[in-house]
Order: sequence, then C-alpha cells, then structure tokens
Amino acid sequence: MITKTIWQHTEVLPQETLKFLKGIAADYAKVKGNVYERYSGPGGLGRLASIYDIMTEMRHCGLREQLKLPSVYYELAVRDAVSDIKGTWGVLKNKIRTLLTANENLSSDDRMYLRTVLKLDAVYAAILKGEAYPMPEKAAGLGMDADHVNRLNNLLRRLTRRYQVKPVAGNSDSFCVSPAGYSYKDHSLYLVSRVPRRRVKLPLKDEKTSTRQIRICIKTGFAVIAIPTEVKGQKHEDYQNTLYIHLGYEHMCTLSSGNIYGEEAGKLSAAKSYRLMEKNRQRRKVQARYQESLALGDEKKADAIKANNLGIEKYDRQKKREQARIESYINAELNRMLETEKPGKIVITKPITIDRAKLKYKVSNRKVAEGPQGYVRKRLAQKCQENGIELVEINSKGTGSVCSVCGAEGKRLEEGFVCESCGFQSAIAFNGARNIEKKYKESGK
Repeated sequence: MITKTIWQHTEVLPQETLKFLKGIAADYAKVKGNVYERYSGPGGLGRLASIYDIMTEMRHCGLREQLKLPSVYYELAVRDAVSDIKGTWGVLKNKIRTLLTANENLSSDDRMYLRTVLKLDAVYAAILKGEAYPMPEKAAGLGMDADHVNRLNNLLRRLTRRYQVKPVAGNSDSFCVSPAGYSYKDHSLYLVSRVPRRRVKLPLKDEKTSTRQIRICIKTGFAVIAIPTEVKGQKHEDYQNTLYIHLGYEHMCTLSSGNIYGEEAGKLSAAKSYRLMEKNRQRRKVQARYQESLALGDEKKADAIKANNLGIEKYDRQKKREQARIESYINAELNRMLETEKPGKIVITKPITIDRAKLKYKVSNRKVAEGPQGYVRKRLAQKCQENGIELVEINSKGTGSVCSVCGAEGKRLEEGFVCESCGFQSAIAFNGARNIEKKYKESGK
C-alpha cells in the first residue's frame, strides 16, 4: 500500500471563519517556533529520541494555556516541530559524512571515529557543547591520543557551525488536525474551536472524508485540505526491461538506448527563468522609484507606486501557473516513458551535492536553482513505487567526462561530448546514460 495525498477544497468561507483559521495557524507556528528555540540546539540533540519527554515538558510549560490553543492542534505542532528538528540534524549529518569522505587529509581511523560520533547523539551533543563524554566502544580501540581526538572534535564543531541550518516557523498559513479535532456532517468539515463544545463549520465541495490526521491550508477566501489515503500499488507483468537514464536539464530523460523523453523540459524551465529575471529587473526599478519618493517625502506618489506596482498576488499567480505547466509536462513524459519502455528496473545516478560552485552568470544560476531535476527525481521515485518498479541510484563518478566506448577522458563541449582518443562523438546526456549502464553492469549487481 502507498500513501498518497488527495486535496479537498472548501466553499468560499466567511471572514469570521477565515479569521479563526488564520488565528489557529498563527498560534500553531508560535508553538513550533517555541519548540525550535528549546530543542534545536546541541542541548536538545540528545533528547530528540524521546518525543514523549518533550511532549510532557511542553504540556506543562504553560504555552498552550497562554495561547488558548486546543490540544488537537497544540500537540501536533509540537510533534511537527520535533520532526523538523530531527530532519535538519539528519541533513547536517549526511552533509558532514559526505565531506568526511571527500577530505583526503583524514585517515580511515579518523573517519571511523567521526562517523561513530555522528551516530551517537549524546556524544555528538557533548562534543558540540565542549563537555566530557565516554569514548565510544568502536573509537576506543583506535588508539588515538587526546590531542588528536581534540583536533577531530574541533573539525566536527567547525563543520557543524558552517553547515547547520536551524528550522524556522515560516509562514503561518497551514496547520494539522488530529482525528479527534474534526468531524463530518452535511457535506461539511467541523473543526474544534477555542470555545469548549463548539465547532467551526467548513462547507466542502465534495464528499471526501478522512479518519487520519489532516492538514488545513489557508488560501484567499477558502481553504484546501490535504487528506492522506492508502492506494494499492500496481504490478505490471510485462514490465521487465532495465532502463539506464541520464537525468538532465535540457532533456529530462536520456536513455542508454538513445530514446529521449521530456525534450521540452529545459525550454519550459528556461522560459520561466528568463521571464522571472525580466520581471524582477522591472520590479527593482519600481522599488528604486518607491524608495526615492519616500526619501523626497512624496508619500502620495510612494503609496501609489506600492499599491499599483509592488503587489505579489499576480506575480505569485503567474509563477505558480508556469510551474504547474512544467510539472504537468514532466508527469506526462514520465508516464509516456513507463508505458513505452515497460521497465522492471530503472538505474539513475545519485544527485551531486558537493563541490558545486556557483556559475558565472545570474541567468545560469537561476536556471540551475529553478531547474526541474529535483521534481523529476521525486515524481520518478513515486511512480516507480506505484508501479512496482525497482529504482536504483548509483554514484555518478566516472559517468560524465569518460568516453562510454573506450573509457578514455573526453571533452564536454557546447556541441556535445567528444573523445579525442577513439573519435566517438555524441550528446553529453547520451554518453552519460551509456556510462551509467556500463558502470552498473560492471558492478555485478
């Protein structure tokens, strides 16, 4: 069974109801922010394993009574915040592990010690706080002296300070509700209010119901409800082929067979990027005129500029419409690829996350930052899960600049890949896809 999210829309809501929803969302964010402050630092790292201890402390800290927030919202806000903190620490640890692997100045024993420490939250927290800690059993047998251990601990502290990103509460436009906090009646959703034994009515556009935790997302004039639902995955008996895919920017999926899917993905993304660049350039000019008017004391002109030119509703609406067009195209092309190629296994490379320097031009940086690769990976993984397809990710090393014919170092030029050793020429993506196939088969998996 696969958990998918389906969306349910409410009818247009009265201002009183929207005010209630926005109030709950704001307090939900305040609770999450409070948890972040208490437990996102090194002092809370060793305590994240027991959500019940944190929940008990948050129940008795007086914040819920101060906000007058019902427990069906309050406790989920605490759980959400703890999950966010765990996630940020997990991302940080993975980043540090990757950096340790790439650091040629570290010995295998050094890496063993540091990796062992990263697995033990209590020890890791003690090192970050400069406190004494029991030497882990695996590390004790490495025979390191105190000065060497201290140098490694200092390295770990520096990496943590450099790459740690603490979670923030963010926009207060959504919140979660446990099953005890809502009920259905007469095509409407009734939410627990701040007043005992009273519920707030949200008329619905359809008859979907849920018995699980849901999320309320507040929009302009209405709300959207995210409902998790279980869907049975499919198994296609005729899906037997193995695909080796290079995921690229210009062409979404290039197969080692030479077939290409998503040839327009790069153009769509580039068009969005260029439009946003031009729009932002114009907005910066207007912003400069606005600041100039304020400096000259012409508040009437400044207010007119702000009211007519600096709004974000139309800007966001156009941006979302373009993104939806790109995502729709990606999904259609992925579906076409699966139906045509009938894969039982798909092999791709892991995303490259280190040593990625900023490109020289702003346009190039925007194209990379807003490129569709992340969404493609996400949707490909989900579609593989839904269709019973095995998805394999291999290391990308040796799949880019190496010739897929003779194995010599080639050149990645603007016009394509060129191997001066054997004369092979092809598109860069096609050479990469062939290298993925070659590397995977050589690994004997």
